[in-house]
Amino acid sequence: MNFAAFDLNLLRVFDALARERSVTRAGDLIGLSQPAMSSALNRLRHILGDELFVRRGNDMMPTPRAEALASGIREALAQIEQTVAGDARFDPSNADRVFTLFGADLFSMQLMPRFAERIAALAPGIKLRLLDSASGDVERLLRDNVIDMALERPLDMPDWVSKELMFHSPFVVIAARGHADIRAARVKAGGKIPLALFCRLPHALRSIDGGMSGAVDDALRKHGAARQVVLTLPHFHAIGLAVARGRLIATVPVQFAKAVAAELGLSIYRPPIAVDVPDINLYWHRRYDQNPAHRWMRDQVMTAIKPFRKDSA
Repeated sequence: MNFAAFDLNLLRVFDALARERSVTRAGDLIGLSQPAMSSALNRLRHILGDELFVRRGNDMMPTPRAEALASGIREALAQIEQTVAGDARFDPSNADRVFTLFGADLFSMQLMPRFAERIAALAPGIKLRLLDSASGDVERLLRDNVIDMALERPLDMPDWVSKELMFHSPFVVIAARGHADIRAARVKAGGKIPLALFCRLPHALRSIDGGMSGAVDDALRKHGAARQVVLTLPHFHAIGLAVARGRLIATVPVQFAKAVAAELGLSIYRPPIAVDVPDINLYWHRRYDQNPAHRWMRDQVMTAIKPFRKDSA
């Protein structure tokens, strides 16, 4: 291959296909029509001597050669972007790019609608995506440049991952308003649920991998107690809906509980024991520490997240 004659724009096409696994979605991501994307893919196949992406149903699946190339190409594109950006000023009003965030449905519901509105006013050319926290491993997604930043609980990350504290997220207990067992125990909204009742009632747990225990169970074990987790669901809103239907209770972040209590007909209580309060951090690859566009977006996230800090009080 004559690399001097290689069109580097083809690398953007390859990276978009590797991310989206769809010619249409990849074209939307980088601003190319479907015919232009198909033409570029054919050129890549000819140059590299491999099919690279083969159709399987509605998806374009990478071949082993494409999988081997994907990480290196993403890293190279990120380095080119960083080099070109340098210390140049970033003008959000003229920016044209996609930022991909990663987080739980808590952020889909309570952050992204108003955040998207804010970004549209400040930077109409910027597009936003939020990947669900079940989408994959944060470290890998940051390393491969699949996401720009993650809004997540404390994670054990390598030193090439930078982070900033966004807010604290204390746990509270939610139950259907007028829950018969809690009413019989004469516990008022805002009060502490007795330990025996807490352990006796059936619990719903937000779990992205189906695990049946979490921080609450760790805290209970220190007191020689255990609860009954009978339902796990991958999304907080689904937990709220399940609890609102009857006898289930759940221990959830206070920010979520306050946001949905009135809508779903829930009451909020204090857990019977102290549960470690997690920090919710913003994570990103250190390569973007000084990138003007990335720094601007991080500042916007930190500004938009301020109401979460108030709710943690």
